[in-house]
Amino acid sequence: MIDDLSSFTAAALAAAERAHTTDELHQLELIHLGKEGPLLAARKALGSLPAEQRKDAGQALNSAREQVETAFAARRGELESAERAAQFEFERLDLTEVVDYSPVGHAHIVTQAWEELEDVFLGMGFRVAEGPEVETDWHNFDALNIPKGHPARDGFDTIYVDYGPRDEDGRSNTVLRTHTSPVQIRTMLTQEPPIYVIAPGRVFRRDTADATHMPVFHQIEGLVVDRHISLADLAGTIEAFTTAYFGEGFSSRLRPNHFPFTEPSAEFDIQRPDGSWLELGGCGMVHPNVLRAGGIDPEEWSGFAFGFGIDRLALMKFGVDDLRDLFTNDIRFLSQF
Repeated sequence: MIDDLSSFTAAALAAAERAHTTDELHQLELIHLGKEGPLLAARKALGSLPAEQRKDAGQALNSAREQVETAFAARRGELESAERAAQFEFERLDLTEVVDYSPVGHAHIVTQAWEELEDVFLGMGFRVAEGPEVETDWHNFDALNIPKGHPARDGFDTIYVDYGPRDEDGRSNTVLRTHTSPVQIRTMLTQEPPIYVIAPGRVFRRDTADATHMPVFHQIEGLVVDRHISLADLAGTIEAFTTAYFGEGFSSRLRPNHFPFTEPSAEFDIQRPDGSWLELGGCGMVHPNVLRAGGIDPEEWSGFAFGFGIDRLALMKFGVDDLRDLFTNDIRFLSQF
């Protein structure tokens, strides 16, 4: 019997080592350790052995069972670990953040200038205000102290929209805004002073497209309304903006001019590091009539306003000579910036 147990043990150990899955191992375990297996048959045969052989045979039987059970348990641990690893790999989710550096485009150079200007003015304490691109002529002209008959209101300069009421001459009272100044009126009508806002946006005029003009372009305007605001505050704000946007080598100046919506009015220029001057935009103290149109008492409040073209700043920033290049959508041009 002892020799048979040795053969059985060797066969069982070899079978356990050959198993490739836990299911296969379980079937082999039933064969070698189950009710129909040789170990149970050997245990039943112990009673038929002579008494002097029974002790040694019993010890050999227990040793064989222990070796076989230990081998199957060890192999089961190996197979379960391998199957668990395979399952984890199959169910694994790759949560690694994928950074795709392939060229997928970027903001247009006008948008880049627009966003940079907003950042500069937000850093100076302004907030961004917006308004509709299709406006009433009251918001676009009357409230800004631009009288009837002014050249800016002529159909040769302004695009009138066939919508809404008409005046006594039968002309529409609705226009595509010619500047973002109507946003200033709307802000004053809806917000109590103090007011510190910028109004960037798209505007429309009947201009012939050339190197410096487009019928659709972009402006940014600023409005400040507070107590005791003076021309010195305007000059200081323009100078602070010039330094913040263009750099330490640039400065600004104001030159007297005339605009219907400001009094006094000025053009503001910037001086480049080489000493040359470049006209940038218009500015001035908000006219009392404009404050009244916005529902603000000019005896209690004062303010200043300024405005300039975003497209022109983009031309300067990126060294572009022709404004039309910004709107041709030529990928060879746009990809340079």
